[in-house]
Amino acid sequence: MATEAFTIRAESDIVQQLDYLAGSLDRSRNYLVNQALKEYLSAHAWQLEKIIQGIAAAERGELIDHDDVMREMEALITSKTETDSKQ
Repeated sequence: MATEAFTIRAESDIVQQLDYLAGSLDRSRNYLVNQALKEYLSAHAWQLEKIIQGIAAAERGELIDHDDVMREMEALITSKTETDSKQ
């Protein structure tokens, strides 16, 4: 895959932590920054897609009443609490 250089400014403590981690893992600063960027982009792309899907569902009128959601959540919590107390 082609690479492209760019420059960023980071707080000194972040650079120090990055260097410590890179040294501990026997990896380069560049490798760790690329891994962090990939994870960040992946997570935010997923979140954005879910937000877009939610907005589209709301626009289609596919909504669940708040009280229904709260009842379902309370039932799940009660079920989990009862299961945990039996163990």
